[in-house]
Amino acid sequence: MYTRPLARLIEQLQRLPGVGPKTAQRLALHILKRPEEDVQALAQSMIDAKKQVGFCKVCFHLSAEPVCDICRNTNRDSSTICVVSESRDVIALEKTREYIGKYHVVGGVISPMDGIGPEQLNIQPLVRRVSQQKISEVIIAISPSVEGETTTLYIGHLLKPFTRVTRIAFGLPMGGDLEYADEVTLARALEGRRELD
Repeated sequence: MYTRPLARLIEQLQRLPGVGPKTAQRLALHILKRPEEDVQALAQSMIDAKKQVGFCKVCFHLSAEPVCDICRNTNRDSSTICVVSESRDVIALEKTREYIGKYHVVGGVISPMDGIGPEQLNIQPLVRRVSQQKISEVIIAISPSVEGETTTLYIGHLLKPFTRVTRIAFGLPMGGDLEYADEVTLARALEGRRELD
């Protein structure tokens, strides 16, 4: 149906998360319409990002430097660490402009079915960091899946001897209807309730 180079491009684009066959086809056809210098710039930016972006040696967030901008920022609260599973979670929390502490990215969740145990994650560096620094609170902000709950409980158990450990509240999204919420979401919403101001 497609000439071989176009078929390969569509196949490669389909490997991206959230990109199905139709989206891959649309993207591939769009790329072919672009001027060659735009396509080369796109390809080069992908290669550069892959070569230059690594992990912060302190918090394991994506960074082109040995230590990321957030860890280097002296205006942030160094006594609070927010633990997340992936760098995209750091980005989401930063968009709220509510959290001013530091982060720690564990790099996934414990999932024995997928062969991911605690030793495959950045949990021991977190324990060392908390035990060696003056940390007043660790906030665990890992999604509430079965694997996320397991990871949260495991990390909480390891860190409780050193500091206060909390977790973010989970509940209903703004504009959501109670009748459409599942039981776990409603239970979390009730657990996370607080006084009215």
